[in-house]
Amino acid sequence: MSTLFSPLQIRDVVFRNRFVVSPMCQYSAVDGVANDWHLVHLGSFARGGAGLVIVEATAVLPEGRISPDDLGLWNDTQVAPLKRVVDFVHSQGAAAGIQLAHAGRKASTYALWKGKGEVPLEDGGWQMVAPSAIPFYDQDRTPEAMDEEMIGDVITAFVAAAQRSLDAGFDVVEIHAAHGYLIHQFLSPITNKRTDQYGGSFENRTRLLCEVVTAVRDIWPAEKPLFVRISATDWTEEGWTPDDSVALAKLLQPFGVDLMDCSSGAIAPKIRIPVEPLYQVFLAEKVKKESGMMTGAVGLITTAQQAAQIISDEQADLVFIAREMLRDPHFPLRAAAELGVDVPWPKQYERGKWG
Repeated sequence: MSTLFSPLQIRDVVFRNRFVVSPMCQYSAVDGVANDWHLVHLGSFARGGAGLVIVEATAVLPEGRISPDDLGLWNDTQVAPLKRVVDFVHSQGAAAGIQLAHAGRKASTYALWKGKGEVPLEDGGWQMVAPSAIPFYDQDRTPEAMDEEMIGDVITAFVAAAQRSLDAGFDVVEIHAAHGYLIHQFLSPITNKRTDQYGGSFENRTRLLCEVVTAVRDIWPAEKPLFVRISATDWTEEGWTPDDSVALAKLLQPFGVDLMDCSSGAIAPKIRIPVEPLYQVFLAEKVKKESGMMTGAVGLITTAQQAAQIISDEQADLVFIAREMLRDPHFPLRAAAELGVDVPWPKQYERGKWG
């Protein structure tokens, strides 16, 4: 059997294979509440054979949404619709995860098909916050630099959202510290120009993430995994580097982080990124081998052979798939057929089984 289809146990949670559905924003929620779209969208991946299905970036505060159409977990009314999703994902044999996020200075933007750029205040947008008062684009509203009370409120919000994630039945929480959103903004010297305990040195720039992780792990059960997604490089010498990511993994392990999901980029515009198939896998491999932490590889992994090679070569422990899952929610089942591995299908679909 291909190791791609071998189970992986992290704490008490067993993933039936190494396929993870990467969090993908759907811009389809109203007031942060999940609906039938999310049930069908996420449920199809569980039915299609994935080992872990992770819900899109879910805002811990209303002002932490990327767009007005994002999912949220800032109040209790948002729990039950997500529990409906979790229950179906579990019924299909997959584990369920959720990515908790705050967009920081990249908040208050239009959904992809509704407009371009930031939503004006008069059209329902809101004031963004950030570690430093630096806009993403020069023409954007300048974000408000956060004081320590505001930072404390964000940490409290992550904890409350993690508790609601537990109430909804999720198996995994992933803290979003990538793609130029709030926690990444604190990590990167490009966006963090603070002179207090949250800025300057590596220790200070990583402080917020460490405090979020510590506070979330205090209420997140010891038997359940905690992941962190990072941009493992900013793709510029002036920013966050792969060596920083190794150091961060070593720092986070004692706080109870089990796996680092290694993406990259998006901290600032006009930085050239060498996008090509498997272009980020080396980051997951470097963090895994130099820190000893489990990692997930992500980024234009589109074939069964690519995914299998990553796992068999021990470049990462899990493969996170996004666009290919959108093209084919049954990608794991198709990959099994291509690799000659017999895996269970939903009984309702067995008459269509390949082979």
